[in-house]
Amino acid sequence: MKFGFSSYSFHQRLQNGSMSLSDVIDWVAESEGEHLELAVLSGVPEGPLPTINSDPDFVQAIKKKAADAGVELSNLAIPAGFFHDDPAEVRAEIDRVKKYVDLADELGMRLLRHDVAHRNEPGDDTPVFEKALPIIVESAKEIAQYAAERGITTSLENHGFFVQSSDRVRRVVHAVDEPNFRTTLDIGNFLCVDEDPTVAVPQNLPYASIVHLKDFYVRPQNENPGEGWFRSRGGKYLRGAIVGNGDIEMRTVIKSIKESGYDGFVSIEFEGHEDCLIGCARGIANAIRLFDEA
Repeated sequence: MKFGFSSYSFHQRLQNGSMSLSDVIDWVAESEGEHLELAVLSGVPEGPLPTINSDPDFVQAIKKKAADAGVELSNLAIPAGFFHDDPAEVRAEIDRVKKYVDLADELGMRLLRHDVAHRNEPGDDTPVFEKALPIIVESAKEIAQYAAERGITTSLENHGFFVQSSDRVRRVVHAVDEPNFRTTLDIGNFLCVDEDPTVAVPQNLPYASIVHLKDFYVRPQNENPGEGWFRSRGGKYLRGAIVGNGDIEMRTVIKSIKESGYDGFVSIEFEGHEDCLIGCARGIANAIRLFDEA
């Protein structure tokens, strides 16, 4: 098991410029973490992280910086969406994601997570999902085959509402049916579609290429706690928490991860209101302690 962080955990400081990606790598090297995921954010084409538009010298500098610091670059996570009516849009998106496969390869990363669709249809969205599924599967399959030639495993994450529930993630994984196509398993994101992580996580663990540890505070839909919360698909109020401080039954979930035999990367993904360095330091300390006690 290798504990580390998603760069998204440092989003506060990366976006306001108080830390660079090199600073984050140094911080991780001095922490209890061993690896760092790079999460390229939707709507931020140019930023503090390497993208397909980055200067090649910057990409190589980040690769060298991580190697010199002893921080493994584990997973490249990017936004993507293949559910379009226009085949030309689908083709363009597949080709764009393939360029990120090449970028992951340049960075020495063997894992890449790409989204497949982001939308939140009102009511029963099953008919829409059934329409989207063949397009999603065909696109993800082509990318996985391309990535396999480079020794890279691709994955979809349980987020974005539309393909977030544990059963829909498994349906996509099984339908793509490529040995190097799996899931980035975020233990907290199931709450966004009102699934119990203690049930959903064990169901999807056999298909995990990497695990995100995330925690949330949860309040019922009739108890509006005010500003700073967002709502699940079913209307519950959610707010990011330090791993181990929120309302997820963390001991139960971690016990299921440990008992499954999973032995890959585990990333702290902090999105709470506390300073991100506090959230990351306390989160990884709690995670290591809870794994030791499980």
